[in-house]
Amino acid sequence: MTEPILEARDVHKNFRQGPVTLEVLQGIAISVTTGERIAIVGASGSGKTTLLQILGGLDRPTTGQVLVDGRDIHEQTEEERGALRNRALGFVYQFHHLLPEFTALENVAMPLLIRRMNVAEARGKAQAILDRVGLGQRLDHRPDQLSGGERQRAAVARALVTEPKIVLADEPTGNLDGANAEAVFALMLELNRELGTSLIVVTHDMRLAARMERIFEIERGILRERPLPAPGFA
Repeated sequence: MTEPILEARDVHKNFRQGPVTLEVLQGIAISVTTGERIAIVGASGSGKTTLLQILGGLDRPTTGQVLVDGRDIHEQTEEERGALRNRALGFVYQFHHLLPEFTALENVAMPLLIRRMNVAEARGKAQAILDRVGLGQRLDHRPDQLSGGERQRAAVARALVTEPKIVLADEPTGNLDGANAEAVFALMLELNRELGTSLIVVTHDMRLAARMERIFEIERGILRERPLPAPGFA
């Protein structure tokens, strides 16, 4: 059996609000293997984003484990956790989070420069992935000179430039119109097939979720797998 790239074991997350304890996540368990495509759906406020942040090491569970490439990401030092995220994980958000003062090329090269890759090699890899996502003519444009769809494609390129084992995407098309949303999602699926990068996508759009291999739903802090919609679902 293939070893999981990412695994959550009995993850709980509680928040205190005055005298009240809110149980946002209750005993979450999920396992993701190489190249697998998973959607997480649920109502607003159900804990989808909290779960994604915990899976990516950006927030800590109250109890439970998250193993990334066989290592508990929350048992690492801050430096080790950052290195593990940079090596194994890519992130795509609803809003692109590109740095406004840098060009598309510089933004995409940034994760490689953080790894201390030499500048020429980092820029070469960044240009190659930007070419791949259709932005080869926009390398020197800053985010405010790109359209919404172009900014999100640049964000996908930045997530994938390090060739991560898994990409965590939080409503990656939620800020785009229909045509751009379709183009960005199709690009993510294409790169998933070509690069073998696993995907976990939080989305409210069941049409997008239906194109993944597995769908999980969070309700009242509990994560359950649900059947895939019948073929032809729209």
